[in-house]
Parts: sequence; C-alpha cells; structure tokens
Amino acid sequence: MGLNDEVGRRLRELRTARGLSLSELARRSGVGKGTLSELESGTRNPTLETLYALTTALNRPLSAVLSDDPPPRAEPHEGAVSGSAVTAVLIERHEDDDAVTDIFRITIAAGATQESAAHVAGTTESLMILSGTAVVGVLGAPSSVGPGMSVRWPSDTPHLYSAPHGDVHGILFVRYPAAAL
Repeated sequence: MGLNDEVGRRLRELRTARGLSLSELARRSGVGKGTLSELESGTRNPTLETLYALTTALNRPLSAVLSDDPPPRAEPHEGAVSGSAVTAVLIERHEDDDAVTDIFRITIAAGATQESAAHVAGTTESLMILSGTAVVGVLGAPSSVGPGMSVRWPSDTPHLYSAPHGDVHGILFVRYPAAAL
C-alpha cells in the first residue's frame, strides 16, 4: 500500500470514528467533498495544507494520517508531504497524557512562502534550523532564524514559512495539547 492509500485509509477511519459524513468533514475543513473522496480512496495526492485542514477539523495531529507507527528515521523522499513551500517527513510521534508531539524533518523551498491556517487550539510549533535562513511564525510578526537557531510560536493562529535566500532545512516540532484532541 502506498502513501496515498495509507493516508486515505487513515482519513476515512478518523472521519467515521468521529461520526462525520464526507459532506460534514468537507464543510468543517473547507476541503471540497470530491477532493476528500479522492483522498480517502487513495487516488489523489495529498498536500500538506489539505492534510492540516482535515486533521484540524478532526481535532487530530497531522501524524494521525501520516503513519500508524512512524519510522524512527526516514529519508527525505520517503513519506514526504508537500505544501506550497514546505516539504515535511514525519520522523517521530510522541504521545503522553499532556500532548501529542509530531517531529518532522522539513525543507522550505528557496524563494517560496507558505501561509498555514490555524491548527487545533493550544497547538505550538518550534523550528530548529539546520541550514539556511527562514522567516517563520505568526502572520504579521514572523521571526528570522538561521543555522543553529530555533524559534517557537503559537500555531493555533495563522502562521507562515518562508525561505527568502535559499533552501532551508530544519526540524519542526508540532505540539498538540491532549485536552484539545
């Protein structure tokens, strides 16, 4: 089974576990019903933005649709999902009584900017830059961070990722509070 099939299966399981119809999840997420149907059937390639919209509407972390048991290490091309600027590979998922934390190896494409919609209430993101300089954080108040630097921001509000001067490589931590899930 390929990534599209696995993501589709997990989306369908999450949707039905919440007792939602295709139409209702489409309405809550802003994703078209046809797109959602194609994603669930594994015939459509999911984008990062679409998966975040769906998992946010389902009150689940992104890792809930990416992997049952994420591998401890992943090559950049294996299991990657991409948005308009960011390509992310889930490398770890940690869950305890307080939160679910997804850890991604990300690349922000040179010259690209991606605006991300608000995630589940109380969600935060932290980015450690491995190489390049990124502009990231809350819309209207982003931070510029370079190699060896890190930044944290609330991601339950719209936020952005940008790589104005070349590709950026980093490790992204997305922490979802358990109470919101």
